[in-house]
Amino acid sequence: MKKITTILLLSFVGLIAFSQTNSAIVGEWYNAEKDAVITLFEQNETVSGKITWMESPNDDNGNPKTDPLNPNEELKSRSRMGMVMMTGFTFIKDNIWDDGELYDPKKGKMYTGMMTLKDNNTIDLRGYIGFSFIGRSSTWTRKLD
Repeated sequence: MKKITTILLLSFVGLIAFSQTNSAIVGEWYNAEKDAVITLFEQNETVSGKITWMESPNDDNGNPKTDPLNPNEELKSRSRMGMVMMTGFTFIKDNIWDDGELYDPKKGKMYTGMMTLKDNNTIDLRGYIGFSFIGRSSTWTRKLD
């Protein structure tokens, strides 16, 4: 019985520590161009992100922007606003979240992603295909206002 209690206690402490780690990165973030806000949130013990603000949410005809470059025909008409574009980022160590998927609606491409929390208000985001050294990086800043 003592062994089971110890295992349950350690599991609970691990769960609390994990949640506190994710809480460091959860919140609203401006992308590098500052033309969109992505809200990072916890989902199934990982971090995901969705577009919650756009500087120009409508196209030239005044219609909400969609996802015309998406290779999936069924997703081309979905709205960019509210789009979940990041999923599955798992805390690894030392303010690093890895093994996520990152969709870039401006290019219609899916990447493997990694995020590093540089300080409380700065994230370095890296999207890549295959190897992390072959890809591109972007610096996001926390929305403070």
